[in-house]
Amino acid sequence: MKYFVDCKVAGSGDGSESTPFKTISEAAEIALPGDEVIVSDGIYREHVNPKNAGKEDARITYRAQNRLKAVITGAEIITDWTEERPHVWKTVIDNSFFGNYNPFKTAVSGDWFDANFTAHTGDVFLNGKSMYEVTDINGVYDPKENLSSWDKDFTVYTWYTESDENKTIIYANFQDTDPKDALIEITVRQNCFYPLEEGIGYITLDGFTVCKAATQWAPPTAYQDGMIGPHWSKGWIIENCDISESKCSGISLGKYLQPANDNKWLKWKYKDGTQTERDCICQAQTEGWTKENIGSHIVRNNDIHDCGQTGIVGHLGGVFSVIENNHIHHINNKQNLAGAEIGGIKMHAAIDVLIKNNHFHHCTRGLWLDWQAQGTRVTGNLFHDNALPHDYLLRKENLANLGLGEDIFIEVSHGPTLIDNNILLSDRAFKLPTQGVAFVHNLIAGSLTAVGRGVDNGSKSIRSPRYTPYHVPHRTEIAGFMTILHGDMRFYNNIFVQRDLRDKMKEICKGFANDEWDDGNLIAGTIPFESYMTEEEWKSEFDGYCGMGSAPSDRYYIPLPVWTGGNAYFNGAKPISKEKDSFVDTEHEIKIELTTDGDEWKLDTNLFDYLPKNCGMINTESLGMAFEPEQRFENPDGSSIVFDIDIYGNKREGEVIAGPFAK
Repeated sequence: MKYFVDCKVAGSGDGSESTPFKTISEAAEIALPGDEVIVSDGIYREHVNPKNAGKEDARITYRAQNRLKAVITGAEIITDWTEERPHVWKTVIDNSFFGNYNPFKTAVSGDWFDANFTAHTGDVFLNGKSMYEVTDINGVYDPKENLSSWDKDFTVYTWYTESDENKTIIYANFQDTDPKDALIEITVRQNCFYPLEEGIGYITLDGFTVCKAATQWAPPTAYQDGMIGPHWSKGWIIENCDISESKCSGISLGKYLQPANDNKWLKWKYKDGTQTERDCICQAQTEGWTKENIGSHIVRNNDIHDCGQTGIVGHLGGVFSVIENNHIHHINNKQNLAGAEIGGIKMHAAIDVLIKNNHFHHCTRGLWLDWQAQGTRVTGNLFHDNALPHDYLLRKENLANLGLGEDIFIEVSHGPTLIDNNILLSDRAFKLPTQGVAFVHNLIAGSLTAVGRGVDNGSKSIRSPRYTPYHVPHRTEIAGFMTILHGDMRFYNNIFVQRDLRDKMKEICKGFANDEWDDGNLIAGTIPFESYMTEEEWKSEFDGYCGMGSAPSDRYYIPLPVWTGGNAYFNGAKPISKEKDSFVDTEHEIKIELTTDGDEWKLDTNLFDYLPKNCGMINTESLGMAFEPEQRFENPDGSSIVFDIDIYGNKREGEVIAGPFAK
């Protein structure tokens, strides 16, 4: 059955092509497995709440008739503005306008949210662009440029809100713009396309513009809502959409509501956040978190940008998913939210998740894989400008919120996590307080940071190690918990290039030497692992061990070994001294410049003039297994991987060269 929707009709019809529904929600009430909802061009100011699930072989599809011309928005237009003083305008809104959710009375809050920030889930938009909330009326009367924002010039466009039981007042400084001559919107809905019930699976959303939702902070210990999301179900496809201006998260592949354990760390202070997160995971397992019920979503070919917390967020609910060919950029650039859950993608429990051929740039952190990155593969992606790219941002007060940022942050996971055939061009490529990662055929022009650090909970004087779970291979069932020993890393056939560093970046990194969470390293290459053992050295620690009665030893708690081979180093990038077959070029200067030509991004480099052609072909057998879960670096179906395909899909044949390109 096909249903048709057109917001431009005078009155709603029966959903036929000749007499379409006026709202998408009308179709969402009745669409059944196998049905398709075709939506005409126009602006749909509604929260679409799909009532029925599709089936694996009979999806329910919601499709824009013309790509990106049908807009689902959580915002409403406000025209009733009165001028208070030059540039400053005021509107008074009856609270009934918001229904049962008033974003201007709802504070952003949750576990791992920086409580020093005061923000509401609501927002004000001038001609589609999000303005800046301030905490007192003086910030509207006399706005000051905010040097924490990546778009500091727009930070003088401010708003402030106050409310009582009956009304909400918003003050806004539109600078020289008269709101009568502009489009002024405010967010009024928490979600745009999101089922309120769990288990509404096998839905396709195709070709929409989705924007401006008053979403709440989405940590792993809370119910994670998003502007779009499957809400704890299976088999969604979100494709060909433009997704922007969610207050917190654009797409949520995340956790369901656990009423007794929702933001428990914030509400009940006596257990640490790490412990409540472990509790959440165990509770989910007893309540139906399995491969058969949850996850296996596809997010592809979307433009995801200008969201406050994450482009895509997820804990537990995103397992076995594919995230590919998305453009993810300008996330958290306003710096109006801060905390430990921010990134272009922030995923916990990315079990068997494939993150492929995406473009991450100008995010405060590109990709953050936190806990349980087991069977996760990150391949064929382009990363750049994800580490505080503007010099004016390199200030101590900014570091207190998020640190310097990096392309990829992998945190307290046991692996196997596979990073292959990527291009990473930010000043800091990886933050690695983790283990069980294999790096194969990447071009890495930034540093490796936080090696051997960042795995405790930050207690004052008592050790506070974080015990994180590992799972039955290719399943959700928990196999065990363990601290991070560090090491268990593999580096094969990568190119490391030391790029010129900004003076301000070098200066500010000096302050990290004794930091628990970072080391401020800016030297490219494997050199942070200089003190780690080879496999042979590590195994020798167990020589003579005969079980109970053996002499006391630290053998079970020392860092795990590191494997290297076939890597190339340029411009002063440094290998570890134990890497026997590294290629170190100290003679030539390598140029790497990323340029744009219309919608295309191009890499301008002389690198290929000097690359050696003596690398071996790498495969699953070359990499061994991640130590703690005893799982190979393999495909989700357990089959082996041969790294014979490059970032463009070309086949590596004959002499293999380092890096993401076959030739």
